[in-house]
Amino acid sequence: MIFRKKELRGMKNEELFEKLNKLKVEEAIEKRKRVATGKLAKGSKLRETRRTIARILTILHERGVA
Repeated sequence: MIFRKKELRGMKNEELFEKLNKLKVEEAIEKRKRVATGKLAKGSKLRETRRTIARILTILHERGVA
């Protein structure tokens, strides 16, 4: 799930926290796959997930919520 800044800024804080939790779970699953197999099927997926998490956290910090 890749979200851009415009999409994220239009969301409410509760929605952002939900997306953040889902993305953290997805990131953990991808990391486990990487450790188990020694390689990643889609190398860009983990990278984009981490970047989207960072975007959400940045917006929450700007709003003074997180």
